[in-house]
Amino acid sequence: MSLGNCPRCGKLYAMNFRDMCSDCMKEIEEEYQQCAKYLRESKGATIHEVSEATGVTIRQITKFIREGRISIANAPNMSYPCEVCGVLIRENNMCDSCRSRLTKELRSAAASESEKDDQDKKSDYTYKAVEKLRKY
Repeated sequence: MSLGNCPRCGKLYAMNFRDMCSDCMKEIEEEYQQCAKYLRESKGATIHEVSEATGVTIRQITKFIREGRISIANAPNMSYPCEVCGVLIRENNMCDSCRSRLTKELRSAAASESEKDDQDKKSDYTYKAVEKLRKY
């Protein structure tokens, strides 16, 4: 059995198959119950309204959604923040704008890497040609 500090409260706890202490696990379960109850009563609520009404952070509510504990399928106004820019989204981890920008940056980086490889190959070829000429 190993010991660790709870990432949420800092208390020392036995790290069996959990990533936080039992007190924090209970607290998170209570927060989930509060959110679920509020959403059953107010199906049209936004994430901000749920947070204000329950006192549960938007970050924790987002975690419940990503874990599948809270479904937004039947909650038309429920959305959560994009991990990059914070704009509210209903699926994935990033909004379309951030995903497009990331894709463009990755393509650009891959193209510049390919261009660098081509330059290296040309330099290597030129070096070998010069060495051959020196031998004659």
